[in-house]
Amino acid sequence: MTRNAHLDDRIDRAAETVGTVWPLHSFVTANPLAGLEDRPFHRAAAEAEQLFGGRGYPHPSVFRRAWENGQIDPEVLREELDARGVDGEPEALLDEMAADEAEADDAGSDSPADELDRVLSKWLAAFLDQGQAEWAMPDREAGFYAAWRAVAPHDGDVPGCERASELPDTATAALEAAVDGIPEDRWGDVFEHHLAALPGWTGLVKQREDADADPWQGEFPISLREYLAVRLTLADKLGAPIDPGETPGESDDADADEVPLEEVWLSAWEKSYRDRLVDGLDDDVEASSAGTDGSRPAAQLVFCIDTRSEIVRRHIEDAGPYDTHGYAGFFGVPMRYEGYESDVAVDACPPIVDPEHRVADRPAEDCRDDASAYDGWRHLVSAGRKHLKSLKTDVAAAFTFVEGAGSAYGAAMAGRTLLPAAVHDLADAVDERTPDSHEFCSPTVEREGEAHANGGLPRGMTLDEKAGYAEAAFDLMGWESFARLVVFTGHASETTNNPFESSLDCGACAGNPGGPSARVLAEICNDPAVRSELRDRGHEIPADTVFLAAEHNTTTDEIALFDGDVPESHAEDVERLREDLAEARAAAAAERTESMRTGRDDGVRETERRAADWAETRPEWGLAGNASFVIGPRELTEDRDLDGRAFLHSYDWSTDPDGDALEAIVTGPLVVTQWINNQYYFATVDNAVYGSGSKVTQNPVGNVGVYQGNGGDVMTGLPLQSLKVDDDQPYHQPLRLTAVVHAPVDRVTEILGRHEEVAQLFDNGWMRLTVVDPERGNEPVHYQGDLEWDAAPQKVAALAD
Repeated sequence: MTRNAHLDDRIDRAAETVGTVWPLHSFVTANPLAGLEDRPFHRAAAEAEQLFGGRGYPHPSVFRRAWENGQIDPEVLREELDARGVDGEPEALLDEMAADEAEADDAGSDSPADELDRVLSKWLAAFLDQGQAEWAMPDREAGFYAAWRAVAPHDGDVPGCERASELPDTATAALEAAVDGIPEDRWGDVFEHHLAALPGWTGLVKQREDADADPWQGEFPISLREYLAVRLTLADKLGAPIDPGETPGESDDADADEVPLEEVWLSAWEKSYRDRLVDGLDDDVEASSAGTDGSRPAAQLVFCIDTRSEIVRRHIEDAGPYDTHGYAGFFGVPMRYEGYESDVAVDACPPIVDPEHRVADRPAEDCRDDASAYDGWRHLVSAGRKHLKSLKTDVAAAFTFVEGAGSAYGAAMAGRTLLPAAVHDLADAVDERTPDSHEFCSPTVEREGEAHANGGLPRGMTLDEKAGYAEAAFDLMGWESFARLVVFTGHASETTNNPFESSLDCGACAGNPGGPSARVLAEICNDPAVRSELRDRGHEIPADTVFLAAEHNTTTDEIALFDGDVPESHAEDVERLREDLAEARAAAAAERTESMRTGRDDGVRETERRAADWAETRPEWGLAGNASFVIGPRELTEDRDLDGRAFLHSYDWSTDPDGDALEAIVTGPLVVTQWINNQYYFATVDNAVYGSGSKVTQNPVGNVGVYQGNGGDVMTGLPLQSLKVDDDQPYHQPLRLTAVVHAPVDRVTEILGRHEEVAQLFDNGWMRLTVVDPERGNEPVHYQGDLEWDAAPQKVAALAD
């Protein structure tokens, strides 16, 4: 292997311990310790504490609150303590943990923010800027190292560098010079130390380098090699150590494998939640749950598995004869989507899935007039915004502009501050008078040519591909019958002045709204040629079934139907559904408002206010509270209020004899959900390291992230307001995900045996697994690791919610 190959290999290995970070405008929730998932959870937490300085378990005060609130079953805790050989009463053990915590806090630690980090962060922010800076860093098209090398002589923070020629010509030469004299067997430890020093910036560089057809990467390339070349060159110039000596991964500390007391408490809390969840499931679910009573619902509504869907689904089922189902929010179509009004295309699929098609919204032939009116309005608004921005930023015009427009701006600011609900009403009124692109556009699902120049993706899909996506949806959900209306419902949030708004959109759509994905699948399923192909594959769709798309606003719980092409024969069905959705919205909004403890009675009005209030730090809870993933028929949970804490994926084991559908769910949506759960977990247990602190003190940087303060590392996770009721009380309970699967246990065992990477997540304690086996009377069995199960009857305690 060549020296260059050695460098690349060591860099790649070292970067595995740092999680990928997505730009803020496409925020993707991911496990910040994803690179350590091949280790037991407690060991990964200990290594991460040494690498990043972050804690791995909730503070003792959080366990104490859960214990006092009855969320931890005393019998379960006692069993966990006995299994680990721990003596002592719970209160005494909590006091012991608190004392140890206080002693560790008193000992203190070195600050990770040194001069090297400060200077490097400054240049990373300049190079990775995505349109926020008025004056962009020069020469970015040459790559990060070359651009930095050109300007370094003009940086007073970089000593001993008066001319660019004094620096190595290339990133490779700079990196080789930096490690010269360091034994090759230490390169990996050196690189790991420096990559872990700024995990936020490192994670962004990883994302950029791995991104397929990213326009910013294509124009302004950066790599981990260049990143390290600049960092180690700066370290040499600033007198910072390049080789830190022994790193955490080299330690032979015998205590590394010892399970801490915090792990015992966390396990007891999780098992208590699991027992309560499983006890509430319907153990009378038949072998086949599809159409058991022969009735046909007025509509079938398919929602994303997102926990926020659980709340509104309950209220829709109460409002009328409707069936609701759960499916991954990109609706199984891996596409790169370009909206009619958008200048860029986005990947509307989970990060673990590569897009395979390019789909764009284009006006229908009979809607050209609507498109022209929309274009005129959009261009007018765009020109106005550009003009205002130029006036505000132009040195000569700024002061006179403020003099002339100050009163109007003041009035607008007062309205947004004092009357946000009225601002929401005004925006709605404007929207009602302005054509929406989905009213005159259709997604281009028909195949056009073999490939598209941008990204090499074909535009549209073949008939076989379209039928395959529809068939996969029906198979994964176990469908054998169809209502007159089938509504694929994506979701998006509504918020104002919120850097983290994409974190509230659909995670399955890579932090984008899910409406486009719903429209694509509805378009596919309404295609007569697709229906004919599906008929040949065993899916008989009635002639009177019409597929619609919709989008669920998770902030206000309004569900907008995209029903412009619905035939007159179904007009009454749609109108009845619209009325019932409004009723369900009111009930769901009231439930959400209560969870936010606002003290307001009108839930709809309060959610609208929160959506329009530019000072609102918590427009909604997002996925806070998530704790479980239930894979099974709706009958398993439909009579249970799961409090918006469960991801729900529809599945009927009896229609999946080979287990292919279950395998797709376990290896896809379940893995992504584990990412989400661990993002919320770690951001809650240590928000300073794995979250992003308070929104009040955040500073956005470069349209890619936020700082706490005016520099340093970009923060990698969720803000405090997304996780806590107030400074002292968390809303999100930091529990690792509990998966519950309604299927024969032998089938689940076979799937885990074929997918070691998924089994590893359970074996190492990153998730828990319970199977409710329909072939054994729906008896729950709990996974013990190494493909072994515990079939002992569960112990259920009356626990407080």
